[in-house]
Amino acid sequence: MKAAQAGQGRIFVLRLEHGEVVHEAVEAFCRREGIRAAEVSVLGGVDDGSRLVVGPRDGQARPIEPVLATLEGVHEATGTGTVFPDENGNPILHLHLACGRGTGTVTGCAREGVITWHVLEVILREIESATSRRRRDPETGFELLVP
Repeated sequence: MKAAQAGQGRIFVLRLEHGEVVHEAVEAFCRREGIRAAEVSVLGGVDDGSRLVVGPRDGQARPIEPVLATLEGVHEATGTGTVFPDENGNPILHLHLACGRGTGTVTGCAREGVITWHVLEVILREIESATSRRRRDPETGFELLVP
């Protein structure tokens, strides 16, 4: 385990609007507000055609090949994530969502493009004094958090 201590900063309440791509909107907000690191909670609706990474095709294979799921129809969604800068200082959102419609649920990473359906509420809690960054891991290709 690797760990680092940080403090609580500002808290923001956001409402994403219809058609906004979640990771793009949150990352743009962080750049605009000078937020380097944050904890994120999400609640609302996601639109038809949203894409989630739902796992690797084979967890032992390299390079890792992601499995993508495209949502059919509007889904209710809730999730949690973090924002930390990449090696160039850009804020990167890592967000996992559980998206349900009827009695089915799809859970995965929002990085491939989750689209807001009318309203998506976001609570963003800034983390101050954080030195953690995301660094590309050559073995997996992931941008891993380095505390």
